[in-house]
Amino acid sequence: MNIKSFAFLTAATVMLSVGTANANMLFDIYAGGTYGIGGYTMYTDGDNLSKSSQSYGAVLGMDIPLFRIELEYNYLDADAINMNTGFVNAYFKIPTPIVKPYIGGGVGYTFDSKYEPTKTDIKDTMAYQGMLGITLNLPVIPFNIDIEGRVMYAPDIMTDIDLLQYEGRAKLRYVF
Repeated sequence: MNIKSFAFLTAATVMLSVGTANANMLFDIYAGGTYGIGGYTMYTDGDNLSKSSQSYGAVLGMDIPLFRIELEYNYLDADAINMNTGFVNAYFKIPTPIVKPYIGGGVGYTFDSKYEPTKTDIKDTMAYQGMLGITLNLPVIPFNIDIEGRVMYAPDIMTDIDLLQYEGRAKLRYVF
């Protein structure tokens, strides 16, 4: 190998590694899965129905030093309701080394949902959620673990019926 080829390969290697290191300092892209367990309450004019529920989901997002933004899909599996939701979430993180507390909110939409006792379709409607939790950021492995409490509100899912869903949730995120 001549000296010009060696110099070119060395310069290219240094430039590519420096570019990657700088990009990782600005933001991280991640994908992950969620599992939650809790309950829901359906509010009507005078009658309330409360049941247990669980949810499964997937997330894709970007982690910036103080903020996190993500797209989220959830499937709510409950005694009387099967509901699909999609959200855009934003989080504010407190920058601590390993355990990072955060608070967040999301705006989304319910779709393709059913009320099982009567096999009735639930209206596609806007939904809102709030989250409070901690992230375990393990420095050696490319996974982050989130433990959070979450509340989702979906107004008018059926005529004069609102839904409030609350749960504890674990989220495993792979950081690329």
